Amino acid sequence: MTRNANPTAELLDPSRDAPSGVSLWRRIADEIENSIARGVFEPGSKLPGEMEIAVRFGVNRHTVRRAIAALADRGLVRAERGSGTFIEQQRIPYPIKQRTRFSEIVGGAGHAVSGRLISSAIEECNAELAKFLKIKAGTPVARLEKLRHADRVPLCASTTWLDAARFPGAAAVYASTNSITRMLTRFGIKNYSRKSTRVTAAIAEAADAAPLRIAIGRPLLVVDSVDIDGNGIPILTSRSRFAADRLELVIET
Repeated sequence: MTRNANPTAELLDPSRDAPSGVSLWRRIADEIENSIARGVFEPGSKLPGEMEIAVRFGVNRHTVRRAIAALADRGLVRAERGSGTFIEQQRIPYPIKQRTRFSEIVGGAGHAVSGRLISSAIEECNAELAKFLKIKAGTPVARLEKLRHADRVPLCASTTWLDAARFPGAAAVYASTNSITRMLTRFGIKNYSRKSTRVTAAIAEAADAAPLRIAIGRPLLVVDSVDIDGNGIPILTSRSRFAADRLELVIET
């Protein structure tokens, strides 16, 4: 969404003289960059189409494509095949440390935090989850599928598993609180910490692309983690998929 109904009109006046020796494509790229800096285009909004920009500047589409490629190299825009060109979001710093709380981290950075439970289920724990949670394989676990937002923009799709016997009705509690921390407090766990974190990269498939509102094939940062209570006993394990162009992971030691 743009601030102006016709943001292209706020781009360069084609009648203005260009500095001597400046290529057309570079001039177009510089003018669009200036428009982004002035707030003509909001982060995440769609840039006008190539033809519209070409008409505005009186050039061919090849020249516009070269200008957009230069903007992409500067990290200002990204082109999504079949969708258009979008203004890059400013990445949110997301520290990975012993105490990792989504609401505290994102909200503390000045962003409006929200989230919701997408779905939940009770299922048998496989061998991998059993190792993380220190329970027997086949033990019933609650699986929570969650979506978290920053300033109404989807930032993270996450799957969390907990021992269903230790946390009965966990899905209903989370649905009413929209917070893992508040949910755990209901079960008497007032403090917990991160035991392990593993970060990998992946490509978004349909299951994650749709809720995160990104194109299939866009990069994801995948964070697998295990949290423990004050006695060092695992309480949950999660797999979080972050839209890679919306945040940066910061490892704090």
